[in-house]
Amino acid sequence: MSSVSGLNHSNEFANENPQQRELLRVCRIGRAQGIKGEVNVWAFTDEPELRFAPGAVLIDSHDKEFRVIKSRQFKKRWIILFEHVSDRNAAEALNGTELYCEADSAEEMEDEEAWYPSDLIGLEVRLDSQYCEEHELDAGVSIAQVSDVLDGVAQSLLELKSIDADAEADGPVSVLIPFVEEIVPEIDLEHGYIRIDPPSGLLPDAMLDAAKNG
Repeated sequence: MSSVSGLNHSNEFANENPQQRELLRVCRIGRAQGIKGEVNVWAFTDEPELRFAPGAVLIDSHDKEFRVIKSRQFKKRWIILFEHVSDRNAAEALNGTELYCEADSAEEMEDEEAWYPSDLIGLEVRLDSQYCEEHELDAGVSIAQVSDVLDGVAQSLLELKSIDADAEADGPVSVLIPFVEEIVPEIDLEHGYIRIDPPSGLLPDAMLDAAKNG
């Protein structure tokens, strides 16, 4: 999968500001780490090595700049020291602050074959051919559409909703799946679909039954 950050940055894609720039959410600052100004950071980007590299600059919702002095990864979070944050009190004052970066231009996105999470909403969801064979489904069958991209504890999640007309009486069937390459190996924006290869038991039976009956 190719994305510009965090998937590039959760389901909050834009932040209005006087300059009308498109800002993408990169991370949320958590509690202080130690006494020298370091903070714990929860990332909403799949390019943390780039976004948190020494010298990188992020901004908050008030356009205040945060320049990275140093960073390191620890389990599922990052520990970062920002410029001008030199003690625990200053670090604690940042708890809950969300930081952003500017969106790449359309030309840059095209050159990198990249996408933002907002590009995924509405895409058709097709099942991997091997999965179809194992579950006695037509090859490449469509079972749903992507309805949202959400923040998860360990990774982002895709919300899928069925598009089967017969299910409307009870409402569409929905499910959340981890947005990782093992489960979502292909994204084809040009043809309007993603291909998924879910582990057994991840998709609800009602969604599979609707695909079989469709």
